Amino acid sequence: MEERTTLKKSLKAHWVWAIALGSSIGWGAFVQPTTWMSTAGPMGVIIGFGIGALLMMLIAVSYGFLIKSFPVSGGEFAYAFISLGRTHAFISGWFLTLGYICIVALNASAFALMFKFVFPALIENLPLYQVAGWDVYGMEIIIASVALGTFGSFNVRGTGLSGRMQFIFCSIMILSIVAITFMVGGQPGAGLSNVQPFFPTETTAFAAIISIVAIAPWAYVGFDNVPQAAEEFHFSSKKAFSLIILAIFFAAVLYSLMIIATAMIQPWQGLVAESHVWDTGAAIQELLGTMGLVLLVTALTMGVFTGLNGFIISSSRLLFAMSRAKILPEVFSKLHPKYKTPYVGIIFTVVVSAFAPWFGREALLWVVDMSSVGVTIAYFYTCYTAFTLFKTKKDKSFDPKKHAVSPFKKTVSAVGMLASLVFLALLLIPGSPAFLGIQSRIALAAWIGLGVIFYFAKRTEFNKIPKEELNYLILGSKKIEAKNRS
Repeated sequence: MEERTTLKKSLKAHWVWAIALGSSIGWGAFVQPTTWMSTAGPMGVIIGFGIGALLMMLIAVSYGFLIKSFPVSGGEFAYAFISLGRTHAFISGWFLTLGYICIVALNASAFALMFKFVFPALIENLPLYQVAGWDVYGMEIIIASVALGTFGSFNVRGTGLSGRMQFIFCSIMILSIVAITFMVGGQPGAGLSNVQPFFPTETTAFAAIISIVAIAPWAYVGFDNVPQAAEEFHFSSKKAFSLIILAIFFAAVLYSLMIIATAMIQPWQGLVAESHVWDTGAAIQELLGTMGLVLLVTALTMGVFTGLNGFIISSSRLLFAMSRAKILPEVFSKLHPKYKTPYVGIIFTVVVSAFAPWFGREALLWVVDMSSVGVTIAYFYTCYTAFTLFKTKKDKSFDPKKHAVSPFKKTVSAVGMLASLVFLALLLIPGSPAFLGIQSRIALAAWIGLGVIFYFAKRTEFNKIPKEELNYLILGSKKIEAKNRS
């Protein structure tokens, strides 16, 4: 059996928390508040994100147990393998790869969008063409590409460097959001009175809240970056659960603060009716002037940077784990000779993401909406795997090397499975508030078709690998054993 390549343990606990939180709070928290409020109203958005956070925490119980038991790169890819075998591991990994790379691409695109608002003359002097009504400019592509290249370089140079930067960026983002909220609340004419009515008058409160709950997998995607980095923890993997819970909690608070800050500026129904390149940016600038805009741009920049950094880490580790298991070409599991990072996966993520700005923002949003399906599928696999490993009591089938006795956690993992299926239904059932548009469904079908072709091309080779060897390559052990049973 060949030697298994492993990654260096260099990530501190507060860096991992910052990876989870910073990846969850990306461009959407600063660009989308008016869009969300037009659908659900300020209170509908806040309650919806609150319910979404609670559902994510239920799913996080399964993540915490599996990270503790199997601290290896690959996360959901490895978990699907544990419970359902190699084919499901491929399905989980295939969808997740797309989801992660799409989010990297979207964050780079959002960074260019910010420049388009703050420095329109700089961006709009190199017009190229239109895609789905969206003007594509040469400078947007250059800015997005530079951002991707910069963070790709940081990640190649070591997880320690990228982890330390992530914590700094996250801290600046939190301080900026808190400052904006208090500054808006202190202005004459602004205040909580502008937040009313709490819900849109043309829909029910329930429908408004559900429309936001439906996008929770997209809004909080990022906490699941923690298992991708588990092999590099320089601390006990038992801490993973509390780090994820804290990240989801702070993400919900930060989303809510941005909604409150935006809604307090002026009566929100008038605000959402306006049309700007960046509605939130225009409203903040009008109320607080240059200082307010600088704070908002700082917060958005940090949100984009943490998203770029966190998902480059995750996508490269997922590619590394799948390559180590011989699903993907061997080159993805090669480590940098000096920095010992999976540099090929990092470069691949950056290069593929760099194509995205060429297609315009609308086209990119179609793909990202579709990628929510992949993330939700990964949630289901994680909860299902935890459900199979938890036992309600020590029966005849109980194996202390493979199972843990916890009736409560088994129930929670079952609820997590149900929540994942509900999220999936909201995305795929016609008539639901989060039903994918036709373009997103076409992109999803194309990705599934590509996955089927790739799987059948690799199936014979993949299935020839003995089970014990595959256990060793994916999990670092010839047998599947759940540790720290409690």
